[in-house]
Amino acid sequence: MYCRECGEKLSLRFCENEGLIPYCGKCEEYMFPQFSVAVSMVVTNRAQDKILLAKHVEDDDFILFAGYVKKGENVEKTVPREIKEELGLDVVKAKYMSSRYHGKKDVLMLNFIVIVEENKPIKLNEEISEARWCTPEEAIALIRKGTTAEFFLNNAVKELKRKI
Repeated sequence: MYCRECGEKLSLRFCENEGLIPYCGKCEEYMFPQFSVAVSMVVTNRAQDKILLAKHVEDDDFILFAGYVKKGENVEKTVPREIKEELGLDVVKAKYMSSRYHGKKDVLMLNFIVIVEENKPIKLNEEISEARWCTPEEAIALIRKGTTAEFFLNNAVKELKRKI
C-alpha cells in the first residue's frame, strides 16, 4: 500500500478507536481506505407489481440496474440520472432501502426501490442488451444467485409485499 498523496510506502499504525490503520510517515497522516459508492435500483412500475431486470451486454444473467455516484453528485441525483441514461425512463419516486459493501468491485452499494413512469417506451443504452418486466416471483427466479443484487431484490420484494 502506498500513500495516495505522495506515493510513500505506508505502514500500519495504531489509531485510537480505529485499530491498525495505514499511515504515511512522510505526510504524517493516517490514510483511511477509500472506495467507490454506487446505487443499485429495484425498478418497479407504479402499481409495484412488476420489477424491471436487466442484462448487460457482456453478461447472460439478469441483474438490477446500478451505477456509480459521480464526484460531487448526491445519490438523490444519481438514481434518476442512471435510470434515464440506461432506460430513457423518468423516476416518479425513489425510496432508500439498505446498503451493502460489494468486495468484488470494492464499492459501497446503496439500494433503492424506484418507481418509474412505465407508459413511455424503454430506450436501452449501449450497456444493456435486454430489459424485462417480471412479477416479483419471476424476478427472484431470474436474478443471479448469491449476489448483492439477489440480497437487495429479496429485501425489496419483502417490502413491496407489505404494501400490496
